[in-house]
This record gives sequence, C-alpha cells and structure tokens, in this order.
Amino acid sequence: MPSNLAIRTQGLTKQYGQAFAVEQLDLEIEAGQFYGLLGPNGAGKSTTIHMLTTMTSATLGDAWIDGQKITDDPVAIRRTVGLVFQDSALDRTMSIDENLQFAAALYNLSPEQANARIDELLTVFGLQDQRNKKLVTLSGGQRRAIDIARGVLHKPKVLFLDEPTIGLDLPNRRSIWRFVEKLRRDEGMTIFLTTHYLEEAVACDHVDFIQNGRLEQGGTPADLIQQLAETILEIDTDKPENIVNKLASLFGEPIREDQQLSFKIIANDVDFSALQKSLGDQISSMQWRRPNLNDVYLWRFCAPDTMGNEK
Repeated sequence: MPSNLAIRTQGLTKQYGQAFAVEQLDLEIEAGQFYGLLGPNGAGKSTTIHMLTTMTSATLGDAWIDGQKITDDPVAIRRTVGLVFQDSALDRTMSIDENLQFAAALYNLSPEQANARIDELLTVFGLQDQRNKKLVTLSGGQRRAIDIARGVLHKPKVLFLDEPTIGLDLPNRRSIWRFVEKLRRDEGMTIFLTTHYLEEAVACDHVDFIQNGRLEQGGTPADLIQQLAETILEIDTDKPENIVNKLASLFGEPIREDQQLSFKIIANDVDFSALQKSLGDQISSMQWRRPNLNDVYLWRFCAPDTMGNEK
C-alpha cells in the first residue's frame, strides 16, 4: 500500500443474502484529504463506514487504514480511527465529563492525557464551563459537539463523519465545520464524510457518488460543477408538457419537480430574457443561475433516465 494513502479498499463487498449493500468498492484516499461519499438513502454509505471501522465484516474484498489491513488487528484499527455516528453514541443521563472520561478510558488515555484533551476540546466549542452538566440539559448543537469531541478524543489519524450535522441549525453546523477544519489544519487528520447537506461537501478535496452499493467516480466539487452545465434554468409552470415540448429539443429533458422544470444549459450564449418573453403566459416564473453541487447530485440521481416515471 502506498505510504501516502490513509484509506484503500480493493473489491470491498457487503452482501446480505442475494442483496448487495456495497459491491466491489475500490477507493484510494490520500492522507490528510477531505473526502466525501455522496448518495441517496440506502446507497451503501453507512455500510462502507461500518466495514472500514470494523463495526461489521466485509463479505469479500480487503481494506487498509493507514497501511494496516483492517482484518489483521481490528483493535488497532479502532484506535487509529474516530467515528461520529448518525445517531449519538452518548449517554444523556451522564455529564459531559463522564461521557468523555469513559471514552478516554476505552482508548487507554491516562487521567492527565484525558483531562488535557477534554479541556482543549471543550474550549474550542465554548463548553469548558459546562463540563459537569448532564447531556440531557444541553441543546442539540452542544450534544453534537460533544459527539465529535468524543470521536477525536484520542487524536485519530482518520475521522469518519456519518451525517455529522443532520438536524442542526446553520450556526451550529458552521461551528462544527470550523472545528473540523481546525483538525485538518492542526492535526493533519484525514476526514471521510457522508452528508445530505451538499453545500458542506463543496469543501471536500474529492467526492465520489455511490448508488445501489456501486461506486460512481466523482472528482473535485469545482470540476463536477463545471462539467455539469454553464447555467441551470428553472421554470415554474402549470403547463409543463408545453414547455418541455418547446425546450427539450434545445436543452434536453429537464428534471421535473411538481410544477418546476430544471434544464441544464451547456451553451453560454442563450438570451434568457428573450426566451422568457417567448414563453409568455405559459410560465409563472423563470430564473437562471450558476450550477452548484446540489445540481450535480440531482442530475446524477433524479435525471430523466434514472427516474422510473420518465424515460
């Protein structure tokens, strides 16, 4: 395994009966990289993380973390990685300190090491004065911060974040991502992210897509956005068939969401004002904008040729 790789998989597969949760997954993630694995619910993202962190065994294939084959010494792998679950792993009846001290003991940190690291992490999140508070009294954002603190308490080389900010408001999400960036900058940590908030994945060095357990090659977010289209045209109309009949030959089939049509515009010479006038009262509204990573995702998984009620 090349020394610069933090994660490598070769044909990694998880099968339940005749169904494949993950099939023939090949990954190479460099040390220090911020990597995103994106896909719809049930695509295989969490199963991939569970295999890489030895929470579940693979049916076929191999994987290495920081040069170690994960099946050779699973205990060593668990000390090398940190994991923040979709659902909290904390005991709400215990205090912040009790939760983190328990986690520190699992990682064989001395009391001195544990206290120093806990102080450091709580200071970053502004919770140093609430160390003895029960988790049940904290806000959702504060509890999520403690979840992440627990995951990085032992300074892992690789941190797996499985939907880390789900359900949090924007200020709390920003606070968590500032901390994650600090971990990368100060500790050189490799980050493996799954998320449904695709604006968070824009910061990734590389993203891949997974669907039905199979990896679809991705790229840098900036390249994927650039390759998708020059412009996204969105039209609201109560006569969608009329608009599709008129514009599909020019721009291709749109994505349909209720009474909104979204077209990919590849050319950069479209006169949108003239187009809007030509559509007249057939449309309720029309806007055009630069594409983003959400559009890349939608055209991967909701494009006409991937939807059963379309082509």
